Amino acid sequence: MKTHHRNSSHSNSVDNTPMAESHCTGKNTGKKTSTCEFCGKAFKNRYSLKKHYSSHTDVKLFACKACEKRFSERAQLKVHMRTHTGEKPYICKTCGKRFSDISTHNRHTAIHKEEKPYSCTTCGKNFCRHDSLVLHMRTHTGEKPFSCKTCGKRFSDTSAHKRHTVIHKEEKPYSCGICGKRFCRQDNLALHMRTHTGEKPYVCNTCGKRFSDKSAHNKHTAIHKEENLYSCQTCGENFSGGSSLKVHMRTHTGEKPSS
Repeated sequence: MKTHHRNSSHSNSVDNTPMAESHCTGKNTGKKTSTCEFCGKAFKNRYSLKKHYSSHTDVKLFACKACEKRFSERAQLKVHMRTHTGEKPYICKTCGKRFSDISTHNRHTAIHKEEKPYSCTTCGKNFCRHDSLVLHMRTHTGEKPFSCKTCGKRFSDTSAHKRHTVIHKEEKPYSCGICGKRFCRQDNLALHMRTHTGEKPYVCNTCGKRFSDKSAHNKHTAIHKEENLYSCQTCGENFSGGSSLKVHMRTHTGEKPSS
């Protein structure tokens, strides 16, 4: 009579770990499923159960080979790897901006919706989301709640804070092939390369001026906005800032700036 031997190498790779022995002892049923002892969710095999179990603990099974950061789910690792590869598979259908993860993409697309129920009581600007209004209000209050633990520099939003903190890390895996300067992030290298190539991909639709980075482009285009908050009551000319209006008013009053 033939004896059938089941290949148990896969299950052994799971069960031999201390975590599997002490925590992942699933309850076997007639359907050969393993059940999580914490939430009762059933899985086809013990490997899937072990992967699920990490959601109940601080155990992070999936490690990034580039920076060794660890994650409890493979999907989280996949999204994280895009910070190293620069991959941005999610595209805004309205403006073409690209994103590495779906949640950031979804938050961005909301800004194109017509409905903007959240209004700034200081300048009247409207927003789709409440957290966007909170962030905007800091431009009026000057609040900067996020502080760099290394140098103490403060930031008004967490994304700018995170981008800054990486400059203190010793590891800079991205190197410029022309001058050898090294960078923590691939997008910083891409921006730096434009100092060598002269590339200026961002164009002002109003005056045609070109820029190498988006932040400089955005600052510039603000001066062309049709909605200007400060208006001259004498001639009706509009200005984007109170200081510009003040300088303009001297053309009517003849006032000379104080020395």
